[in-house]
Amino acid sequence: MTQNLENTKINAAVDMLIESDSDLSNILGKEGLIKQLSKCILERALESEMQTHLGYDRYERNSSENARNGSFKKSLTTENGQLDLEVPRDRKGNFEPVIVKKKQSRIEGLDDKIISLYAKGMSISDIKIQIEELYGTEISASLISRITDDVIDEVKLWQSRALESVYPIVFFDCLVVKVRQEKRIINKSVYVALGIDLSGRKDVLGLWISDNEGAKFWLNNLTELKNRGLSDILIACTDNLTGMSDAISAVYPKCEHQLCIVHQIRNSLRFVSYKDRKKLAADLKPIYQAITEEEAQEALEHFEGKWSKQYPQIAKSWYNNWDNLMLFLQYPKEIRRIIYTTNSIESLNNQLRKVTKNKRVFPSDESVFKTLYLTIDYITRKWILPIRDWNEAMAHFLIKFDDRIQINN
Repeated sequence: MTQNLENTKINAAVDMLIESDSDLSNILGKEGLIKQLSKCILERALESEMQTHLGYDRYERNSSENARNGSFKKSLTTENGQLDLEVPRDRKGNFEPVIVKKKQSRIEGLDDKIISLYAKGMSISDIKIQIEELYGTEISASLISRITDDVIDEVKLWQSRALESVYPIVFFDCLVVKVRQEKRIINKSVYVALGIDLSGRKDVLGLWISDNEGAKFWLNNLTELKNRGLSDILIACTDNLTGMSDAISAVYPKCEHQLCIVHQIRNSLRFVSYKDRKKLAADLKPIYQAITEEEAQEALEHFEGKWSKQYPQIAKSWYNNWDNLMLFLQYPKEIRRIIYTTNSIESLNNQLRKVTKNKRVFPSDESVFKTLYLTIDYITRKWILPIRDWNEAMAHFLIKFDDRIQINN
């Protein structure tokens, strides 16, 4: 009832404003009524805080040793433009306002806007222009940088947070970014770990950056995951990353390692001439679309007989990685679809690449982490449902890995 009454009063006030001034620019414009109201509300709130601080009303007689001592001007950047406020002060100088703190120069909501624009891949100079155009207020590039730099502490906490003890599937993939280092621009690889938890929901487990990879690199990363509580991975899905198989065997000896079929196909087609590509890709299909491993083996032998004189490295690569490529054939179609298509990690990396493409060159590794963390935070807010066919997949996992999975009722 009280809420309805308040809504009625607000609607009546809005109607009066619109009726009294049909030109909404006078209300919503840069110097309009909304801005004036914001200034008035903040100054009234500050005056109320001062009253609470002193313990008596503005014109009330009192015997307190402290008293009002005029005011000082303060500029505050807000979504309605720059506000020039009169901030009250006391004689003792110990008044600490809460709503607009002493060193505060902007309303916090503006920080969220800046971080959101940064997460979408905008540069600091572009954000500066965007804020000025949207809100009619100028923010320095150094301030924008400080606002986004505050995220680094969040990144460190996120990267070291505790993980679930078991993830049925974890995908590892890589994207390349350009980073300025020692007056040079070099390519660096950012590795992403995406886990599917027992409820079928996606979770980005970590990010690592390096200009090279190997067994030692992956041993450190996987050990980090284990130290954060991830004691077991049922299936790890990766590209043919250098040293990955050895590192998985060392840290998670029971984990099954599935090489990404999509990456294997891409690698197979990399050096194929354009005129042969379509036919060769069609002849690869029977290998990875086979129902059984025997069928896949026959399809590979047929492919080898047809193409090996012209492209001998392709069949050889499939043979060399056969056990890890064909692992998915041991599973029913519900699980095959999840680990074979790698849609989850591909979708995530596509969104990350859009942002890194906008940035062109990162000034530091820290800047890479900051940008990707904010993007991941934005993306993962939408991850509220389990992936498709997860219940069927989980039923199979519970039978095959019954001694490694504990479901809390």
